[in-house]
Amino acid sequence: MSIPDYIQQLNPAQREAVLYEGSSLLILAGAGSGKTRVITTRIAYLIDKLGVDPSSILAVTFTNKAAAEMKERVSTLVPAGSDVMIRTFHSFGAWLLRRNSHLLSLSSRFSIYDDDDSVTLLNSLTEGKKKRELNQFSRWISRAKDYCLAPEDNLDDISEDQEFPELYRKYEDRLREMGNTDFGDLILRPVELLKENPEVRNRFHQRFKVVLVDEYQDSNVAQYELLKLLAGEGVSVCVVGDDDQSIYKFRGAEVRNIINFPDHFPGTKTIRLEQNYRSTDKILAIASSVVENNSERLGKTLWTDKAGGSKAVLSYLNTQEEEAEYCAALLGDGNLRGTAILYRTNAQSVTFETCFARKGIPYQIVGSKRFYDREEIKDILAYLALLNNPADEIAFRRVINKPRRGLGKSAIENILNHIPPGSQDMWAACHAAKDSMTARAGKGLDEFLGMKTMMDESLEKVPLPEFLDKVIQESGLLDVYAEKDEITAAQKSQNLDQVINASGNYAAGREGLTAFLEDMELDRSLTEEGGDNREGVTLITMHNTKGLEFDRVIITGMDEGLFPGYREESAEALEEERRIFYVSLTRAKRELYLTTCKRRLIWGRWQSFMPSLFIQEIPEKFLDIQGQSVAVYNYGGATDSDREWEEDNDFIDDSEAGSPGEVGGGHRKKSGESEWPVGTGVYHEDYGSGLVCKEWSNGQDLLILVRFESGRTAQFIPKYTPLERIAHDYF
Repeated sequence: MSIPDYIQQLNPAQREAVLYEGSSLLILAGAGSGKTRVITTRIAYLIDKLGVDPSSILAVTFTNKAAAEMKERVSTLVPAGSDVMIRTFHSFGAWLLRRNSHLLSLSSRFSIYDDDDSVTLLNSLTEGKKKRELNQFSRWISRAKDYCLAPEDNLDDISEDQEFPELYRKYEDRLREMGNTDFGDLILRPVELLKENPEVRNRFHQRFKVVLVDEYQDSNVAQYELLKLLAGEGVSVCVVGDDDQSIYKFRGAEVRNIINFPDHFPGTKTIRLEQNYRSTDKILAIASSVVENNSERLGKTLWTDKAGGSKAVLSYLNTQEEEAEYCAALLGDGNLRGTAILYRTNAQSVTFETCFARKGIPYQIVGSKRFYDREEIKDILAYLALLNNPADEIAFRRVINKPRRGLGKSAIENILNHIPPGSQDMWAACHAAKDSMTARAGKGLDEFLGMKTMMDESLEKVPLPEFLDKVIQESGLLDVYAEKDEITAAQKSQNLDQVINASGNYAAGREGLTAFLEDMELDRSLTEEGGDNREGVTLITMHNTKGLEFDRVIITGMDEGLFPGYREESAEALEEERRIFYVSLTRAKRELYLTTCKRRLIWGRWQSFMPSLFIQEIPEKFLDIQGQSVAVYNYGGATDSDREWEEDNDFIDDSEAGSPGEVGGGHRKKSGESEWPVGTGVYHEDYGSGLVCKEWSNGQDLLILVRFESGRTAQFIPKYTPLERIAHDYF
């Protein structure tokens, strides 16, 4: 059999992955190693040379952008590739549920609730709880579903709050009573369906003979369970991913899914893609030297033929204002579009925004308020959702009195009490409640029902964009926004125009409306602002850089306690922080800068910081160091520069002092008080060996911060803690 040109262009490891014909394959694809090219070429090869029916191939990934790119590449290689099902996990779950909704007591037009909708539903089931509390319960429910946990399961690993199981149960009961889903259900309920219905499971095994999963390191437990159920006898499974880029634990991602894949699927062939086509050799050397400190990984080493790259620049600065000025100076060369400034938390962007606005430096913030979450977008989509699905109580609550129709809380509860038995139809409840309303509320209800009549009459008669425009105009929403603020109303109107434009590719009628609403919920890129044509330097969190690349990357805030942060004291948490750093490093193509500050203003108070542990993990030969280094990791003890740094920062007075648990908190040290200077070797029975990297007083007791060999940092009051001094050659 002749080898097509599109395979001959691959490197040896890529070619091996494409040509493999076994039943189970793990492609361990390093950053910038061409994984999308490999997975799309493999699909093309299966169709083109092995004669696999395109409609029997299922490929799932995590973003609609990635799915669209895969579909376009496959279709370009082999025209028949357009028949391959390529979707996100959640889109596939919604597709599966809509076609089998009768087995789960769901309407085929069920609504999909986002986080805000879930909070609204929880609010309707409770009394006296603040939104902050409800947000927490919503996150716990989402996490429970990520782990395939029902209300009756042991939920202690999610939360030990005694109210949680009961509120989760009420939430699930009401959600299923309405016949709607939340995001977690788009994976959890297909798992339930396939487990409980062997005939449905067998049908899918007959339909999909090849299943491929991209970005498998981002999968959660529920997604693993779904893959396992789809992978029946005679089904070929291939997953592509990078354990070193698993950074979404807070979303439920489970790195062990990819690490343990060969155990889950016996006979797995593992192929490593290690040649990087993005970064210079020194950038890759830095990334590898850092991530190899993780123990929970399969292991690989990136390499490139791009030799001769410049060293990364590490700058020690005094404050975050100086950090912003430093970045502004770098941007003086005019390379704004090719530069990204990375930070660990969104709050860190403020200093850069202030500095750049003052200097007239254009910038774009990636990861700010999502287009879909804006008031006007959720308002119009709620009208459409209620029309499409009369059982959508959350959409009903949002629009019944917007604009104001004299339908307050008591009127809304009255309507809900008139829901016909065995039905969740909000429109029917409105009709049933009319006679029990006051004159003012009754008039408002008639207006609301008039909207329903207009939408019913127009939906099937005009194209979807024209229908949306009519709903926007006659709903009165534009007047509501104008009454609040005419300037912002103009922007809201423009945003609604984007929604109208996004509907242009959908058919008229209910079928088109259903597809449009689902895509609006699952594919936020349909209406995202901006894009690659935006000018200015990019300000972005480390998490949001995943999948992106820039000529120049500036990683800021390399301060202990900020990055890595220590919200969760565990080796597992530290390893994820290190993977976040690895992802950040591998975004850089040619230039890499790192910054760390001695002081930062945190919540209105100055706090002192030490350089990040991760800086110590970079071989000095790859760094061009600028500014005064803080040699807290010098195993020979405190140096003159350490002492000078301590003197420079021994400024915190009583009014600014933090508690012992705060980073950098503490009072001015008393003369002669220090007994555990920076660099002292210590041993703790539970933590092991370590070094003192900071010491201060809270006014009564001496406190020290110790960095242990495990990478963990802990704070102690020595006179109350059994710490043993040890020589440095013990470790």
